[in-house]
Amino acid sequence: MPKKVAVLVAGSWGTAIASVLAENGLDVLLWSRNEQQVTEMNKEHRNRRFLGDVALSPAIRATSSMKEALEDAYAVVVVAPSAAMREVASQMRPYLSKETLLIHATKGFEAQTLKRMSTVLADELPDYDASRIVVLSGPSHAEEVIQQSPTTVVVASESVEAAEAAQDLLINSSFRVYTNPDVIGVEVGGALKNIIALGAGLTDGLGYGDNAKAALLTRGLAEISRLGTAMGGNPLTFSGLAGVGDLVVTCTSKHSRNWRAGYLLAQGHPLDEVLKQMGMVVEGVKTTQAAYKLSRQYDATMPIADELYAVLFNGKTPEAAVEDLMGRGRTHEIEEVAKPVQTKWFS
Repeated sequence: MPKKVAVLVAGSWGTAIASVLAENGLDVLLWSRNEQQVTEMNKEHRNRRFLGDVALSPAIRATSSMKEALEDAYAVVVVAPSAAMREVASQMRPYLSKETLLIHATKGFEAQTLKRMSTVLADELPDYDASRIVVLSGPSHAEEVIQQSPTTVVVASESVEAAEAAQDLLINSSFRVYTNPDVIGVEVGGALKNIIALGAGLTDGLGYGDNAKAALLTRGLAEISRLGTAMGGNPLTFSGLAGVGDLVVTCTSKHSRNWRAGYLLAQGHPLDEVLKQMGMVVEGVKTTQAAYKLSRQYDATMPIADELYAVLFNGKTPEAAVEDLMGRGRTHEIEEVAKPVQTKWFS
């Protein structure tokens, strides 16, 4: 019998991961609280709200029962929006086995507590060994993964055994998976790149060209690395798939929700209207709020994030934000680099 794997929830990324798992011959159960969506996936093998008319593998089954999804599952992949992670984890608690492999693929912080997603899961699942939680991240738009376009991602865990188990579960000829022991760095990089993608959409919407976007990505990566290392991440992680890799794809792709939101903002649309028009979660908005607070908590300078915060929440115009960024005082490009963080795998 193939191993049973549950995927929570049935958004675009969750459905794409379910497709990878089905391709690997696993027994995949995709959970959604929306009964109409469950019926559509089971009868028509479509998830039209999130992926249009793309045909899903008949091997993917859908359910609205958390108990059915988690009972006897070898692994669970949680892909809930950051704002819903705590609620979903709470619903998981009665049914999650201590032996089940737990993976999450959500890129963001909890807005109220500023906690990373693995910490939120640990809070709500106190009987589960938090050191075995695995994080999945990297440059991976759902629209391309579900078409089996070549994709590379990274899985991170404090437990090498858990990371390698997740790698074995997911890897195939079109979906290559690397391992990394740096949970903090992978989570922080995956979350913060969404802020820079909002900025990339703004610069493109203002017609500033390639020079401006290249500068934004480069200096944005410096900000991601600065806060990430202050929070305990390994500087090398931000040069990898969860850092520069995810940053590039999210800032340059037509599939990027955050880029599209920034582009619409540059056209003069108010934030509430943009979010309504998108129809899906734009993680970069809440992440900008979190980064604004975290940068002060960790004394990390983040001028791009600060200016985007002012545009999103204080009514500053994008043009004025760019002008203030360009008019900052002179500084060196090569900043002090944090000492490499020793990890449990290699200590």
